[in-house]
Amino acid sequence: MSSHADSSDAHHGEASEPERRTFLGQLSKVVMLGGLATSYGTCAYVGGRFLYPAKPARRAWVLVGEVKSFAQGGAKPFRTPSGSQLTIARQGAGESATDFIALSSICPHLGCRVNWEAQNARFFCPCHNGAFDASGKAIAGPPAEAGQSLARYPLEVRDGLLFIEVELDGLRRASGRGGEAS
Repeated sequence: MSSHADSSDAHHGEASEPERRTFLGQLSKVVMLGGLATSYGTCAYVGGRFLYPAKPARRAWVLVGEVKSFAQGGAKPFRTPSGSQLTIARQGAGESATDFIALSSICPHLGCRVNWEAQNARFFCPCHNGAFDASGKAIAGPPAEAGQSLARYPLEVRDGLLFIEVELDGLRRASGRGGEAS
């Protein structure tokens, strides 16, 4: 009896070995096909981004206010229609766009809000004592060490009114039904 039990165990061990080999062979094929599909998908994505680049952001000129409402050396906060926080400062006595500057109010280092200090003629970030000159160039602190400047926006003066060019992406649009936002 014991010899019969030994022979059935031997047959059982031989039968499980081919099943294991078949399973591992099938598993390796699945893994290989998955890797090929992933690599082809990556190549297709990169090729698609090259052949069909992203569309540039839509931009428009937005009214800021009357030129005479800005005191020389003064600055006013401004929020774009898409929600970006800016500071618009009057640096000259004239009434042309070159007498004004529009800069982001967000420090590029950590995203803290910068403030215009007229007495020091600079923008200051209180988070890490970052400072930017009147043109938005970093002059002190971590932003200067990293070579980061405040984002600058184009301005235009028409008929005594100051306009700024901003991106329209991210705006909420009216649905056309009673002025509800979508």
